[in-house]
Amino acid sequence: MGGKFSIVRAVATLALAGALSFAAAAVVEAASEVRVIVNNTVITSGDIAKRAAFLRLQRQGGGAAEAKKQLIDEVLKRAEIARVQQSVSTQEVDAAYARFAAGNKLSTEQLGKILEQAGVGIEHFKQYIAVQMSWPRLVNFRYGGANRLSGGDLVKRMMEGGGDKPVTTEYFLQQVIFVIPQSKRGAITGKRQAEADASRSKFPGCETSKVFAANYRDVSIRSLGRVLAQQLPEEWKPLIEKAGDGLTTGTRVTERGVEYLAICKKRQVNDDTAAEIVFRAEDIGKKKGGEDPNSERYLEELRAKAQIINK
Repeated sequence: MGGKFSIVRAVATLALAGALSFAAAAVVEAASEVRVIVNNTVITSGDIAKRAAFLRLQRQGGGAAEAKKQLIDEVLKRAEIARVQQSVSTQEVDAAYARFAAGNKLSTEQLGKILEQAGVGIEHFKQYIAVQMSWPRLVNFRYGGANRLSGGDLVKRMMEGGGDKPVTTEYFLQQVIFVIPQSKRGAITGKRQAEADASRSKFPGCETSKVFAANYRDVSIRSLGRVLAQQLPEEWKPLIEKAGDGLTTGTRVTERGVEYLAICKKRQVNDDTAAEIVFRAEDIGKKKGGEDPNSERYLEELRAKAQIINK
């Protein structure tokens, strides 16, 4: 995920928060004062105190100064995410929050108590999750095809690897969506998830998937075409890797409804397009511990255009 700290890296350190006592927990001031205004969005002393408390949970230094810097960047990211409409849904954030808790062997209630005791708060943490999940989507949306390797570069990279093109996994995927209208989210999500889960064992294969969908109410089938392993969305990658040829993944609640993916075909490939994608993924992985180098470039552009007033 984008940003200086990822959710994955925070998991291990957040688990240590259970040892915090009430006396040692950070306390956010009741009366917050305006500290920064970023393009008309206010960052208060209370916001900074919460982020500083979160930094302590991650065993990170920097205190209030680092907290303020992170929050300024997040305001810029959040506004751009909203402008380009690349935000994850509330349901996706809630699901990530629940997975975060489960990964630390905590219930969501227990995790909430730890966050409150530490002075972070549930809502502050969920806002952090939302930006961490949405920003990489936005960066990829903007720069997806901007850094293609030339034919000469491909040959050079292959020669460095002994002359062979790298091998990767190619998937042909279909997206099965049990649609949930926004107005009915709270009322029917559980029912729709049960329907989607039950339908997976009856999925006949991609060739007759549209006939299959006609047996259900408000079910959409979308062909995603060819997708290489390096292009799989992070939220779907573990589910796809667990499934086999001709099978379906587990379900996920998204902004559209309840979804799962059907794997129409899966094979090993080593063509030029696959080689380029593999090499680009390797390059990103070598920089900033896996962070996309375009992320900072994009953020610098937003900073240059922003009006930032320190109080």
